[in-house]
Amino acid sequence: MALSAEENGRLTGLLSEHAERVVQRWTEVATASLRGRLSQAELRRQVQDLHRSMVEAGRGGSFDLESESAGELRAVLAELSRGRARQGFTATETAVSVYGLKDVLLELLESDADTALRDYVAFSSLVDQMGLFTFESFVRTREGLIADQAEQLLELSTPVVKIWEGVVAVPLVGTLDSARAQVVMERLLQTLVDTSSPYAIIDITGVPAVDTQVAQHILKTVVAARLMGADCIISGIRPQIAQTIVALGIEFGDIATKASLADALRHVLRLTGAETARRQPRRES
Repeated sequence: MALSAEENGRLTGLLSEHAERVVQRWTEVATASLRGRLSQAELRRQVQDLHRSMVEAGRGGSFDLESESAGELRAVLAELSRGRARQGFTATETAVSVYGLKDVLLELLESDADTALRDYVAFSSLVDQMGLFTFESFVRTREGLIADQAEQLLELSTPVVKIWEGVVAVPLVGTLDSARAQVVMERLLQTLVDTSSPYAIIDITGVPAVDTQVAQHILKTVVAARLMGADCIISGIRPQIAQTIVALGIEFGDIATKASLADALRHVLRLTGAETARRQPRRES
């Protein structure tokens, strides 16, 4: 509910005439709700920014957050929400800091009993609107942070390791879904380009189960690598996984498969013609 012109003027007057008192009491109320998790100086700065932007919105003609005059107020509320989200505060703690203005306004209006109730109801509605805007901004920021963290974890969970010259390996751990399979394919292909490696080992020892979908993701990765001129060896085919693959009727065709990463490494050594140095028994003098 938007404030009338008279209510807008009275609220602007209250905030302007009692600026220091409003900032001080608002800071005290907000401090109590945060339980010392934010410094007094930082919290006072945030309250001063909110107070200043509210006064400017009122002088501009409207406190309505959808109005042009409240543009800076929206920006300050959004920045407060983003900052609190990054600092680990909850949405409730963030909104309560805004709702603290209600207590301050109630104290200011108690001196004029004739208009106190009517104005307080109108002003409370405005503060509720500000709190809701803060909550929505907070949620959007947290969702963005969670999405970024999920993407970072996805990249960290799909490393491509260069074993030696010409050979790279992808040790997979956990469930392989479509999103992760796409990351695996992209990172593997990029590494093949960067290292000019003709061989890649895809190790699925850490994959708990292989179903038709997982197998299709692996096969697509192998085909993509072949298009880049690299041969793939799949390792980590445990007995349980082998039985599942047979039961599902999955065909790996001419793709080399090995029971363990060690077997895959030995296979690549034979393909590259490399020789391993064998430790000779030390002769007794």
